[in-house]
Amino acid sequence: MIMTAESMKEAIVDRLETTLGIPFDQATERDIYVALSTLVKEQVSKNWTRTTQTYKKQQERQVYYFSMEFLLGRLIENNLLNLGLLDVCNEALQELDFVPEEIYSQEHDAGLGNGGLGRLAACFLDSLASLELPGHGCGIRYKYGLFRQRFVNGHQVELPDYWLKEDYAWETRRGEQAVEVRFGGTVEMNDNDGKLTFHHKDYETVLAVPYDVPIVGYQNKTVNTLRLWSAESSSDDFNFFGSDRTDYYNYLEYKRSIEQISEFLYPDDSHFEGKVLRLKQQYFLVAAGLKSILRSYKKKLGLPLSSLPEKIKIQINDTHPSLVVPELMRILLDEEGLTWEEAWEITRKTVAYTNHTTLSEALETWPTEMVRDLLPRIFMIIDEINERFCKGLWFDHPELRDQIPELAIIAYDTIRMAHLAIVGSFSVNGVAKIHTDILKKKEMKMFYSLYPQKFNNKTNGITHRRWLLHANPELSAAISEAIGDKWIEHPKNLIGLLRYVDDKSFQEKIDSVKRYNKQQFAKIIRDQTGIIVDDHSIFDVHIKRLHGYKRQLLNIFHIIYLYNTLRENPSLDITPRTFIFGAKAAPGYHFAKQVIKLIISVADMINSDPLIKNKIKVVFMENYSVSLAEKIIPAADVSEQISTASKEASGTGNMKLMMNGALTLGTLDGANIEIKDMVGKENSFIFGLSADEVLHYYNHGGYVARDIYNTDDRIRTVMDQLINGFFGSDEMEFKDIYYNILSNNDEYFVLKDFDSYEEAQELVDQTYRNRSKWMQMSITNIAHSGKFSSDRTISEYAAEIWGLRSTTV
Repeated sequence: MIMTAESMKEAIVDRLETTLGIPFDQATERDIYVALSTLVKEQVSKNWTRTTQTYKKQQERQVYYFSMEFLLGRLIENNLLNLGLLDVCNEALQELDFVPEEIYSQEHDAGLGNGGLGRLAACFLDSLASLELPGHGCGIRYKYGLFRQRFVNGHQVELPDYWLKEDYAWETRRGEQAVEVRFGGTVEMNDNDGKLTFHHKDYETVLAVPYDVPIVGYQNKTVNTLRLWSAESSSDDFNFFGSDRTDYYNYLEYKRSIEQISEFLYPDDSHFEGKVLRLKQQYFLVAAGLKSILRSYKKKLGLPLSSLPEKIKIQINDTHPSLVVPELMRILLDEEGLTWEEAWEITRKTVAYTNHTTLSEALETWPTEMVRDLLPRIFMIIDEINERFCKGLWFDHPELRDQIPELAIIAYDTIRMAHLAIVGSFSVNGVAKIHTDILKKKEMKMFYSLYPQKFNNKTNGITHRRWLLHANPELSAAISEAIGDKWIEHPKNLIGLLRYVDDKSFQEKIDSVKRYNKQQFAKIIRDQTGIIVDDHSIFDVHIKRLHGYKRQLLNIFHIIYLYNTLRENPSLDITPRTFIFGAKAAPGYHFAKQVIKLIISVADMINSDPLIKNKIKVVFMENYSVSLAEKIIPAADVSEQISTASKEASGTGNMKLMMNGALTLGTLDGANIEIKDMVGKENSFIFGLSADEVLHYYNHGGYVARDIYNTDDRIRTVMDQLINGFFGSDEMEFKDIYYNILSNNDEYFVLKDFDSYEEAQELVDQTYRNRSKWMQMSITNIAHSGKFSSDRTISEYAAEIWGLRSTTV
């Protein structure tokens, strides 16, 4: 699509007047956005159709990426960028007397995810399309996002995130491709000439309706598909109606229960009904997705089902979609009439599993009774898989007989979804080198001994197109001026910046870009919070989900200590610092919500204290999102990646911040290790326990948090301030944090790592004073960041797991 600013202006005005019926002089920003998005989608749709036709004609293998989350962010700018029209559009909008950012912000961030898991899935889809690889996403079209975060008196309050309040410009409803999903009922088993058949009856039917979102490749004609499923009541609902007037209200209740399946992301599972709803969501996704894939396979390819693994690969993103394994078996057995052995071979050759965590609470399990009641046929299949697996262990691996209860898929009335995913797949990958090593040596050691050929590592990545080219155009322009623009298609070419590490002129250029981005974000902080920050200060950024192991608490403890020090000595020579937080806490996660309240209480006190002369400021940005991250990350000087070693599988925020020139202040955890290995320890700030040391303490003890509390005056002062009323009239407001640390023996080693963290923070302060040294380190990080492009990650998945080949449209 070749357009000039003038032709873009004309097209927008024409679309306003002829399609929307709105005169240009009466158009609002929303009207301009609608006209622009429909114009862009029209062009995208042409390539979308061509892509589908090309895949059908060439019959290349395709991959389907199943995930409960796809955190897309806004697509308007991304699609304009990938079409090569962003600069033209910006110019056209300005000539029409509109501010481009105000037009683009009319698009609400799609509420389809929570954090890193969903953003990774979105980056992967972008890379698949940009590398011309036939790969699609499969998710749920949540009516509401996770939640809209507000702070009321310092407390997080969750409000509905009704992101679909206005039409979503990029989706297309495919009602004719709806499929049925069945819940509950009973299974009747019959013997037909020696072959068992299974008949599911008395079930509840839910209609799964697909909404397709185009995923546009970068300056090519590939447009892959993200298919999102919406739960709706089926057309035969009217069978509910009878002579009894109460049937109408029963119908409304029934309709409501169905629509709830796709209503919001991660229902609260602290009670039975919430757990059932989560399980329904997961089965709804996999049942609808698999039916759609197999229907398309049979219709378009006409090949026998034995060829399915040659044409289709299914990647399950974490344990949430693990029911793909028994559901694919169910279809092959009950609907296609294959034998168990035939179905099992096809399933195990088709499905691949990505593990994202070592946290026990994230390795999902389900009560057997719940699965049996809600998914009776699926339970029977899981039970059979488990029986055959355990029997195989007994006879083929007598050395593991004592470990069968630990390896079993079903044990102690619980179904272990990670075990199901491992047994039922051909590939199991971790998402950073250390994470994969921990899986092999600890969390899944026995499975690794059984299936060493299955396990592999695929270090995560981010799309540099969104997180550098789009989010930081000034830095991108400076890079292209120095090394040319080939890095945009080949991000490893960023390594060419190493030639300019000591170039004073280039250092000044990059420094001026950082200062500009900090000035722009300082305005956002002022507009959204009323806080005025010094854009010459260090912007110290901690943006990620609020969780104990991510240790926002360690960060705020350091800030409190620094504040205490400044109160004692206001003339202390420190580099001014602005601490920036962005995070949401799960609604039922009390500890995390208390940490938010603590950070905001500390911020209120520090920001209003004239004694410390504005040497430090603390800002907690409300309602952290992809769009907000795109503003924060280019402005960051320091990247806080301070998770407890061994707990963060990979991290991707560390990569985004590194790519934009922020220096990593982090533990030897997740991809931090690979970042440190790439840039050198001298170009990052590493502190704290190693993963081996953490695991040793977990396994053998030897750490007593109270000993540190009793012997370190800095820590004791900070801890006591939590319960002596220092932060307000309620002396016991933060008692839960205090007792969580001491009573649970500091589960995430906040106190243990405090001293090392403090030393690293002091080194940050001293290093920042030498601007030339800091810029050398910053440029070195940018130069090495190409390795962490999701293009590299997806190329590895395509070559080593999926066997995909690029297909030019």
